[in-house]
Amino acid sequence: MTDPTTIMDQAVKVMHEKEGKYLTFSLAGEEYGIGILKVKEIIGMLPITVVPQTPPYIKGVINLRGKVIPVIDLRLKFAMPSADYTERTCIIVVEINAAGRMIMMGIVVDSVSEVLNIKGADIEETPSFGTKLNTEYILGMAKAAGGIKILLDIDRVLSIEELQAAQSAAE
Repeated sequence: MTDPTTIMDQAVKVMHEKEGKYLTFSLAGEEYGIGILKVKEIIGMLPITVVPQTPPYIKGVINLRGKVIPVIDLRLKFAMPSADYTERTCIIVVEINAAGRMIMMGIVVDSVSEVLNIKGADIEETPSFGTKLNTEYILGMAKAAGGIKILLDIDRVLSIEELQAAQSAAE
């Protein structure tokens, strides 16, 4: 039988590995966070070129200083209702690891909030919802500023197949 203190020690170690600086942003009234080391830049909305035959959450591609980057709308990826873009809507350019390859991608969010330094003690495991919900892209739930921030593992938000679709849209 596994020692309960060993399980607790492992859980504490995992949470401390997740602590650090996170860029927080809003999506449909909820707050999310992405590890700051994944964020390359934050830009205002640019004209997005639609690429035919791509899933609805792949908005298309942008030209960012001569580099073509695929853009996904996180609202649509997370099956939230779409919303009109406002002056606060922006694109967070992230670098994700897709099967050992680094890919630049833009994610559309409602607004960027702030950079928070989140301690491991303030991060809890993703709750089990008792169903077969895919929550592997959620690093954990952070208690911050009187609310909860959902911390995303941006490398896992899109599956390999979805990443390939987004990447081929940019080629």
